[in-house]
Amino acid sequence: MTDYMLSMYYPQVPSSVPDNIQEIMERVNALTARMREADALVWTGGLEFAGAARVVTAGEPPLVTEGPYLETNEAIGGFWILRADSSDEAHDWAAQASEAVGLPIEVRAFQG
Repeated sequence: MTDYMLSMYYPQVPSSVPDNIQEIMERVNALTARMREADALVWTGGLEFAGAARVVTAGEPPLVTEGPYLETNEAIGGFWILRADSSDEAHDWAAQASEAVGLPIEVRAFQG
């Protein structure tokens, strides 16, 4: 078994929240329940808007700056950590996630 991170990225414009966000969240919650029932879900979480991020750089004292580290049009909005027998199984879950959120889903295996 391998652990995979399925992550979704969304546009970094606060007004880009879709009108049907409640419907999307219902689909996401249903998918997460199916993952849990299949004993595939390790952990899941959604993240606050990237503009709320803080970047910490080592130093004396450490430097804390506002905003995401990279300037980009999209940022990670949430993720699932899954345990799957194969990359094909992880891709199947990712396809369901993409359908639920209406966005592409990135799939990456954990090393080691």
